[in-house]
Amino acid sequence: MLNRHQNPLPSCNLKQIESKDGGHGFEGYASVFDGVDSFGDTILKGAFAESLQKMKRKPLMLYGHSSNNVIGKWLDMKEDETGLYVVGEFTPNHTLAKDVHASLAHGAIDGISIGFRVPIGGAEELEDGGRKISKVDLVEVSIVGFPADDAARVNSVKMSDEINSIQSIRDAERFLRDAGLPISMAKAFISQCRPLYQREADVERERKEAYAATLDWLHNLTSNKG
Repeated sequence: MLNRHQNPLPSCNLKQIESKDGGHGFEGYASVFDGVDSFGDTILKGAFAESLQKMKRKPLMLYGHSSNNVIGKWLDMKEDETGLYVVGEFTPNHTLAKDVHASLAHGAIDGISIGFRVPIGGAEELEDGGRKISKVDLVEVSIVGFPADDAARVNSVKMSDEINSIQSIRDAERFLRDAGLPISMAKAFISQCRPLYQREADVERERKEAYAATLDWLHNLTSNKG
């Protein structure tokens, strides 16, 4: 399950640049430490260090978290005191890359979002449903047009694994949040479903009690005839 962490481009201090071959790109921060995103998550300093060290190639540069929209490549990516610093370049003569660059320059698009997975033990759960994330496996960095991640896509096999791992209400809330639903809506959804599940459980219990009572009646009837 891919997690999303988003920052508006102005807060990430992104600057447009021109590469040596005349291509267009930008540099700045894809993620800023110690902020709180729309899902209630905070990424802590050092969270990217291990992922950056062990990766064999840099994450994809996408538009809208879609693997079909690879619009460029990352030339440099590193952690510093502020956050995850990146230098990227749009693919020359790429139609969508030109459109995204034009929208950035015009100020029509102002979002950036990282896609990542949290390894076991990589986050501390907070009482309000958010997390303090100390370790991430970085997958991609996207330019996005909306503050919420409507375009996120999740691998079906990975989603199945995540569903099977749900063992509590908190797990269910986290699953819905990571799938793109704001934590407040995830909690509201769970709260709405809880009485439905309880009602079904009550019906099932009554069915089992009625079945058991029927067996007892049949047993007593047989015994009396004997």
